Amino acid sequence: MKNSSQLLLVDGMALLFRAFYATSVTGQYMINSKGMPTNAVQGFMRHLLTALEEMNPTHAVVCWDMGSKTFRNEKFEGYKANRDAPPVELIPQFDLVKEVVTAFDIPNIGVVGFEADDCIGTLAKSMQNDLQVSILTGDKDLLQLVDHQIHVNIIQKGFGNYKTYSNDIFYEEYGISPSQFIDVKALMGDTSDGYPGVKGIGEKTALKLIQQYGSINELLSNLHQLTPSQRKKIEEDLDMLHMSRELAEIRCDVPLTFRIEESVLTDITPAFLTYIDELELKSIRRHLIGSKWSNLARQA
Repeated sequence: MKNSSQLLLVDGMALLFRAFYATSVTGQYMINSKGMPTNAVQGFMRHLLTALEEMNPTHAVVCWDMGSKTFRNEKFEGYKANRDAPPVELIPQFDLVKEVVTAFDIPNIGVVGFEADDCIGTLAKSMQNDLQVSILTGDKDLLQLVDHQIHVNIIQKGFGNYKTYSNDIFYEEYGISPSQFIDVKALMGDTSDGYPGVKGIGEKTALKLIQQYGSINELLSNLHQLTPSQRKKIEEDLDMLHMSRELAEIRCDVPLTFRIEESVLTDITPAFLTYIDELELKSIRRHLIGSKWSNLARQA
């Protein structure tokens, strides 16, 4: 495969939630004549279409969570237990967005028992020697996947604004390697995912300790060098530290079936335009008319 080939891996859950809350705070659910709210789908597709225009990949895949229970819940009951149920206006859009992505001829991938992050990690690591991989997300947890030929693009405010991380850029910002970020997360925990790490150790201290010792194993071998307070906190939360590391690490061995040929990007079709018109996805239609697909969009 040519080195100019690029695979865009999209964190579907991160983009869909981001798109929903961007307009729902003002009550704009964009309900169509069938009574279906479409604000999350339209915002999601605008993020996706903008990324396709900005990054110009040759291939694309969208990855999804498949239900709320994964192997992480089996390890730790509290994992993501603090999250509220999704708003009722968002629930019907989970299926609708996948239908729109399929109509756009991009594969949706998800495996029961794993998160979208794990599918992204598995695809990225298995494909990185064959082509450039770009990950699109709003979730910094995915920064641990940055590697040779794998860049992570963190969405900033608005559409088409990304902070792109390569190995070098990640090191400049954090002073560690991307894989060491897992150990930082294990120490500091993650309140949004519901695992505590070591109580009393925040991001700054966690980062400083991993910069100094390189890994949790080395840190534990040198507890005598820490301040009495740090040592006490770690010793009292040792089991949770190890558990948090297991929860923080993205799995890159998900049993999924995927052929790169399935993800080759093609032009939009009249059938896709008819489909979005039927769903009254007006902001997507407007975006297409002002984009690189403008001639096709105007003809239909």
